[in-house]
Amino acid sequence: MTVLASSDLTTYIPIAMAIGMSVVFAIVNIGASYLLGPRRDGAVKGDTYESGMAAIGTARKRFNVRFFVVAMTFLLFDVEVIFLYPWAVAYAQLEPQSPMSGLFLARILFFIATSVLAYIYAWRKGVFRWD
Repeated sequence: MTVLASSDLTTYIPIAMAIGMSVVFAIVNIGASYLLGPRRDGAVKGDTYESGMAAIGTARKRFNVRFFVVAMTFLLFDVEVIFLYPWAVAYAQLEPQSPMSGLFLARILFFIATSVLAYIYAWRKGVFRWD
């Protein structure tokens, strides 16, 4: 009995089939909606809207940069959580008294400390004030 090599391309057939079915499904849906869907063009349909509401004013209006800062802060802590999950899985598999466990813990504490220091810095600068 021969063991198949890991480079055998037959193991990728299910992945190729899933990708192929996804592409065919997307093409069929777009084509069917183009052929079967209504075609009503006009001034109202071509008008710009935001969340179902009519646009008021110009799109070139400046907005407060605090919205951007809050969004970036959310992304920072969101990415931090994404990094914490695999770290926690790897850390749980280490031996309790091994030198690697101390190194793992020190690295993640440094990572969290820099994030908290950046948050405190932004807080003291008044970034999160809405007045």
